Amino acid sequence: MRNYQGLMAQLGHFQKICALTGCTHAAVWVSSDGMPLSGTEDVGRHVALDKLLGMRALEGWHDGALIVSSRTSYEMVQKAAMCGVEIMFAVSAPTALAVRTAQRCGITLVAFARDKGFNVYTHPGRLIE
Repeated sequence: MRNYQGLMAQLGHFQKICALTGCTHAAVWVSSDGMPLSGTEDVGRHVALDKLLGMRALEGWHDGALIVSSRTSYEMVQKAAMCGVEIMFAVSAPTALAVRTAQRCGITLVAFARDKGFNVYTHPGRLIE
């Protein structure tokens, strides 16, 4: 992942309902150069992720990263791992089990990702400054 600066700003482009209601989650796929390819939105964070992973499979996207507007559970990490995702950014906190799962599955897990910084929990080598 070459350009992770400004990634979190990409979420807003795919949250039309959230802009009106403040109550939805988004999942966005960005290319390895940080360009958003597409995103999904739903009241449920797991459903937003499921929609995006399905879209990613249909489109054949491989290189890049997943961004979610929520906290990260181990189930979300497992879904991402089963679909071959290598890098996952989250706005909020990961659970302890999500971190352990990401470590075991080889996923680079980044959380508390905000404009001014983020925390890298597992496999930092994929992030290039």
